[in-house]
Amino acid sequence: MKVGVCIKSTPDTDTRIKIQGAGEGIDPAGIKWIISPYDSFALEQGAQTREKLGGECVLFSVGGGDTQKNLRDGLAVGADRAVQIDDPALKGADSLVTARVLAAAIKAEGIEIVFTGRQAIDLDNVQVPAMVAELLDWPHVSMVSEFALEGDTWTAVRNVGGGAREKVTGKLPVLVTTDRGLNTPRFAKLPDIMKAKTKKVDVKTASALGLSADDISPAVQLSGFGTPAERSKGKFISGDVATQAKELVRLLREEAKVL
Repeated sequence: MKVGVCIKSTPDTDTRIKIQGAGEGIDPAGIKWIISPYDSFALEQGAQTREKLGGECVLFSVGGGDTQKNLRDGLAVGADRAVQIDDPALKGADSLVTARVLAAAIKAEGIEIVFTGRQAIDLDNVQVPAMVAELLDWPHVSMVSEFALEGDTWTAVRNVGGGAREKVTGKLPVLVTTDRGLNTPRFAKLPDIMKAKTKKVDVKTASALGLSADDISPAVQLSGFGTPAERSKGKFISGDVATQAKELVRLLREEAKVL
């Protein structure tokens, strides 16, 4: 069994985000980059699948900077090797370009099943996994909280909102996005952290994956990036209940203009 896991490096949830320019995105200075938390469930499921069925678990990630460090973190908790797509031409890549790059890398490795997180915690687009599946012409099942694989038949239970769950089955290949509750991600042990330093990380460019300049040209351009406007201070209305109600209605009508 050849298992693929896609991970993304995202700012730690405790990091204070600063904007470096209206069209430039976040300032990377001082940011601690981690594996996106939902991807940790994907990583654990990939490791468990390889341990149960044998074969190989391969990590995939797009980006430079701390991406390789996070791939090494993933290698320390059960993956066998990694593929990093690091290419200056991918700066400003949109979701579809990212999906094209990942799909090309997954196809080149002959992967049979792919696990990803349900979404990354930075931009929350939730688009890339479904796009990857479409580009590979694979079935895709999202928000999976239970998963079983017997032979080439998979069974998944997915959360569909409001406490309802849906059970679906199918045949390999498949791309699965993992949700909280699917498993308990393991912590890396010191010996495994040391071993991960010697595991192979293949660094590839988009052209090495057979992608042209048109393939990696984004259709979506970032036009602005900023923090939410500061909220105005609240108002306290004094007086008896009747006076407060009358003043509240006036404020809603004349200032907030919602009545």
